[in-house]
Amino acid sequence: MSIWQQPATPDEIHARMPGTVNGLLGVRITEVGPDFVAAEMPVDERHVQPYGVIHGGVSCVFAETLGSLASVMAAPPGFVAVGLEINASHLRPVPAGQLVRGRCTPIRIGRSVQVWQIELRREDGELSCVARLTTSVVEKR
Repeated sequence: MSIWQQPATPDEIHARMPGTVNGLLGVRITEVGPDFVAAEMPVDERHVQPYGVIHGGVSCVFAETLGSLASVMAAPPGFVAVGLEINASHLRPVPAGQLVRGRCTPIRIGRSVQVWQIELRREDGELSCVARLTTSVVEKR
């Protein structure tokens, strides 16, 4: 059974990305499952810090992208989600030239507050970042 109240396909999501930070960073939604969203992002000169590995802020942007998307899809029609808080633990570097893959799953889907866990993994499957996003579900204006 799906948790999505406002479902979207990867193609529909990608149609909204041009001209956004997600489009600029090359985020690509790979799957919308019944209770998760998965994506990937290349790590290149747009994403790295001076040591040639993914910048922690970019990992947070990628994680928040997945969590925000999931939160909006889980919200009732007529509602949107806005970020309240994100935290991230950066566990392993992702070097330039690799893909980083993300998967977002719910911790709690409440009426007004949602909490999402996002795991980012390197190409070798090693966990590179674990993030938690809390969102507020508000009526669309």
